[in-house]
Amino acid sequence: MGFFTDTSLCIGCKACEVACKEWNRVPAEQRSFTGHSYDNTCGLGANAWRHVAFIEQGGGEDGLRWLMSSDVCKHCNHAGCLDVCPTGALMRTEFGTVVVQEDICNGCGYCVSACPFGVIERREGDGRAWKCTLCYDRLRGDLEPACAQACPTKSIQFGALDDLLPLARGRVETLQHRGVTDARLYGTGPDDGVGGGHAFFLLLDEPEVYGLPPDPVVPTRDLGRMWASAAAAAVVLAAGVLGAVRGWR
Repeated sequence: MGFFTDTSLCIGCKACEVACKEWNRVPAEQRSFTGHSYDNTCGLGANAWRHVAFIEQGGGEDGLRWLMSSDVCKHCNHAGCLDVCPTGALMRTEFGTVVVQEDICNGCGYCVSACPFGVIERREGDGRAWKCTLCYDRLRGDLEPACAQACPTKSIQFGALDDLLPLARGRVETLQHRGVTDARLYGTGPDDGVGGGHAFFLLLDEPEVYGLPPDPVVPTRDLGRMWASAAAAAVVLAAGVLGAVRGWR
């Protein structure tokens, strides 16, 4: 299960942000003018599990183009946060998503640096790590996540990935046929640096424009190979020491 976020349909209403905060009881924060258009959240974090980006660009028929996108945790198939958690607080659910169990998290913060998207964060005053759960409690009750439920334009769609992917590819073809040649999908590649995930996007420009890494790589991707190399080096070293001892005798 997962999200397909079609940014070409996003109107920047922030209903997703509000619904997420209400349902998940994510603490409110004092907001002020940031200088980034109408973006007053500025990014995902412990207290912002959905973030609506506003990007103003020059050009276009009116001399200005607005790009809006509701970002969220990608629930990576190869999740670095899950790999490094020493307590088992992060778990893979039966829906394929990645969830933090707040009663187990000890606030070590290893997961924070292991996320290539900068999604997960420790909450100030609490110390524990928090992020989107893809509304795990609602999924267990056969309800769709609050953000998707609240989206008035269906920019955020929820469902089985096998159903969403053909829909997304068809949407890209439609937009490109209409002359939107930069329309593309992001986060769908099973062979990318995070093995794909359970949240992918239709973008109208390069990922960097939306603040997304173009080639995200989970830091623990090569961990197995590194441990194997270290073990091989240790065996060679031990053999060398043993040989030296025998020669000395």
